Amino acid sequence: MWRDEKRMRTRIMTIGIALAATVGTIGATTGASYGKPKAPTTGTGSTGSALVFQVNPVQSTGDQSLTDAKDAASAVPAEAYAGVELRHLDGSGYLRGDYVTVQSSTGTPAYSTTNTFHYDRSDDRFEQVMAYYWVTTAQEYLHGLGFGAAGTGLPGILTDGIDVKIGQFGLDNSYQRDKPFQLRFGKGGVDDAEDAEVVVHEYGHAVHQGQVPGFGTSLDAGAIGEAFGDYFAVSVGLATAADEGWPVAADPTCVADWDAVFYTEAPHCLRSVGTDLTVDDRQQQVHFDGQIWSGALWSIRESYEALGLGSRAWDTTLIASQFDYAADTTWSAAAAATYASALERDGQAAADAVRAGFAARGIVF
Repeated sequence: MWRDEKRMRTRIMTIGIALAATVGTIGATTGASYGKPKAPTTGTGSTGSALVFQVNPVQSTGDQSLTDAKDAASAVPAEAYAGVELRHLDGSGYLRGDYVTVQSSTGTPAYSTTNTFHYDRSDDRFEQVMAYYWVTTAQEYLHGLGFGAAGTGLPGILTDGIDVKIGQFGLDNSYQRDKPFQLRFGKGGVDDAEDAEVVVHEYGHAVHQGQVPGFGTSLDAGAIGEAFGDYFAVSVGLATAADEGWPVAADPTCVADWDAVFYTEAPHCLRSVGTDLTVDDRQQQVHFDGQIWSGALWSIRESYEALGLGSRAWDTTLIASQFDYAADTTWSAAAAATYASALERDGQAAADAVRAGFAARGIVF
């Protein structure tokens, strides 16, 4: 679940609508003003082209004054979009592929005989494209880490794909469900699927369920699930921005800057993976408490970088360790499993960094 804490905030800020004065309405079928789409196709196949946000408009532009403006195209500058390649399509002309199927939407299903999906945010089909692209990108990130690759010893995760529903949930919230196994994205304020970090956060829940069915049955495990969703969203977003050469002009530790514009004061940040919270700050609420665990994950990431191992090595070790988490794990037990994974995969110095990162948050084993 993405946003239970929205109902619990003691301060909800009503943000005035501010249209971007210098940007006109972005055409829904052209792309000349905001980057040339990659690899345009001439017929249906496994590859297509699309327009997406560069993670989210606040992160890529650094403009904390952006607001939803009732889905107006003019509310977001043209430079927040990027032309991208859509991969792993099934050739049907719809947003269906190896790793994600956009199952349904309140609007018109996105369809193209040339696999060309160029929409702006005023068109409901833009959210469908965002969901397809970012779930596929998250799965490709897992593959890049070695999960499911021959010779790595790392099992595949969610290799059968997942169904996604856009805009059919009547609340401003999103969630992952098991029966049937799918992701659902809501509407209201900034529609959830417009922010890549919301999409990947929910996919992070699915990753946990794919690794440990039923994960999250204790308060500790629930907080770990929210924390991993946040951390995975940030990590995939930053990796994609680096690969694509996209700017990161806002605090990289802030989660869902764009989705948060209606709920937080600037600088916008629904939650953060960079807090200094410890177990003494627990509120027995999984979204808030998850920031304690995600803060440890982020500090360990920085330690891995300082050791010369890099963030991708840490992400691989972290995700590999989650196969050994119990569905009702405690923080101490999960931290111990993560330490063991680091020791086996990356050596004593890395394992020591894992122990220290958790201990700084009061999580000991």
